[in-house]
Amino acid sequence: MSGSGLYDVAGFGPLALAGSLDVAKGALGPWLAGPRRPVLRALAAGAGVAGHNWSPLLGWAGGRGISPGLGATLAAAPEGAALLVGGLAGGRLLHQTGFGSLVALVGLVPLLIHRRGWRGGLVAICISGPMLAKRLVGNAIPRGDHPARVLVARLLFDRDPVAGAGDAPQSRAA
Repeated sequence: MSGSGLYDVAGFGPLALAGSLDVAKGALGPWLAGPRRPVLRALAAGAGVAGHNWSPLLGWAGGRGISPGLGATLAAAPEGAALLVGGLAGGRLLHQTGFGSLVALVGLVPLLIHRRGWRGGLVAICISGPMLAKRLVGNAIPRGDHPARVLVARLLFDRDPVAGAGDAPQSRAA
């Protein structure tokens, strides 16, 4: 389940619809909690992202949480949404959207603490925590690959390393 996969299979229209619904899904909880209940608002934001990442409807699998994270920050701290969009756009320009989103996630906590105090920091932690956890957990460690190498690739680029990358080329026996 990914936006790229949906786009490849069904095109832009279904991608735009699904993406909009995912953003709305992330915004709903924090919006309902409102600004007068900052802890509930932050927990609702994190729950929206975590529910997207580990959906019981998909056998506890799911996406990476970017779209619901955008929705949650739009509802709770719009400057955080601008940072996430900027990270995605910059990553897209560099053909490294995983790395761009990581840079934005790392910047989210200090930005929201600076702009909104502890309430903003709590929102940022509740949103970025499940997103970073999903990056690291991913799927099972590929056979024959070093676990540390896999975790570093997942954290930095949000994908598993290419099999054999960085190793000596292997020759084929005829």
